[in-house]
Amino acid sequence: MVEMTLRKVMDEARLVLIGIPVFLWTVIPVYHLFLLAISPREAVTAGKLWPDHPTLNNFGMVFREEHFYLNHFWLQLWNSVLIAGTVGVLTLVIATCAAFSISRLKVRGGRTVMNMALFTYFIPAAFLAVPMYKAMSIYGLLNSQWALILAMVTIASPYCIWVLKQASDKLPWELDEAARIDGATPLQLFRLVYLPLMTPSLVAVGTYALLLAWNEYLYAYLLLSRDESMTLAVALGHFLSSDDSPWELLMATGFIYALPPAAIYYAFKRYMVSGLTAGAVKS
Repeated sequence: MVEMTLRKVMDEARLVLIGIPVFLWTVIPVYHLFLLAISPREAVTAGKLWPDHPTLNNFGMVFREEHFYLNHFWLQLWNSVLIAGTVGVLTLVIATCAAFSISRLKVRGGRTVMNMALFTYFIPAAFLAVPMYKAMSIYGLLNSQWALILAMVTIASPYCIWVLKQASDKLPWELDEAARIDGATPLQLFRLVYLPLMTPSLVAVGTYALLLAWNEYLYAYLLLSRDESMTLAVALGHFLSSDDSPWELLMATGFIYALPPAAIYYAFKRYMVSGLTAGAVKS
């Protein structure tokens, strides 16, 4: 009994020793982001652990757009919300319908299409940026937010289809048979049986696609060049285009930009692990 207790204590101690460095590695950059965001301009490079005169004036300047880098702050923030939300919804619709067709309806060639889509991940997304730019130019979509939306849906969909297909394979076939015996059509089966049971996985992949689009920089930088159409992530890079960058405003804007994805993650975190690991093992 004593040996088991000692072993348990040692295991917990190991977890703590691993967890503390990981926690500090994660929190320290966030702390410095907030530290610089509340520092006066003259104290940004002071190197102190806490500013002598912390201020929220930087956030006020961001909200009031009182710097030429912030002329379109609210519009660019809205662009980020609109693009990320649209990517999340479109990816969810495409992946859900594809996974249902492949897993439950057993459409011919469905697995081949899914495997070919997953094969695209062998090519780094950065390598596809120039071909994607060329394709959007041919179709006249450059500087249109649909260019970024379609690009991000293309990148996110294969993984989301695979996750939902794996989760769908875990659902009992008896439910489908019972619904068909009751006269349910494939659409009714999809709406009344499939969607309610797949809710955790749907929330997980929708959140994944949304956050992927929210944090995207390279494609947003290439496909959107007008200040009125670009996302806030790209606009943040413009702060570094001068020799005397307003670091305090950059950090304040970055801190604001980091809050929505953090809120979304913590709101749906109970679905994330269960949804993304559904179907990972066979029973």
